[in-house]
Amino acid sequence: MEAYEFNAVVRNGLIHIPELLSNENLSNVRVILLADAIKKTSTPRKNRFTAMRLKTKGFTFNREEIHGR
Repeated sequence: MEAYEFNAVVRNGLIHIPELLSNENLSNVRVILLADAIKKTSTPRKNRFTAMRLKTKGFTFNREEIHGR
């Protein structure tokens, strides 16, 4: 068994064999795929909770009404 090494770009799920190797009479091959680590782009996280202000000036709290619900 002969070993060949080349870099390739995957397009539509296909890896093209370079012309130098395509001239060899390759009928049965064993492929070992070593992929370079792809840097993942971080997507911005949505904040689950945001700060909120309530204007309570002039509002009267009725404890009995609150606990009655």
